Amino acid sequence: MHTTEFDTSLPSIRQLQNLIKQTPVVEFKLVTGDLLVGRVLWQDPQCVCITDENSQQTTIWKQAIAYIKPKN
Repeated sequence: MHTTEFDTSLPSIRQLQNLIKQTPVVEFKLVTGDLLVGRVLWQDPQCVCITDENSQQTTIWKQAIAYIKPKN
C-alpha cells in the first residue's frame, strides 16, 4: 500500500528532513552505480530533489537510491 503521508517516526524521513534544513552537500549513490552530488531541496513519499553546483535540479526516485552520505 502506498502512502501519501510522511511517517516522521522513520529515521530515513527525519534524516532527509535534516539534510534539507542543514543544506550540506551530499552524495547519492544510485542502484545503477551513478553518483549524484548536490544539496537536498525537498522530498515527497516517492522522490527526492537535489540541486547541483550549477543550480540544476534533479529528481530522484527513492527506490533508485543505494545510499546517501554527506560529502566531506
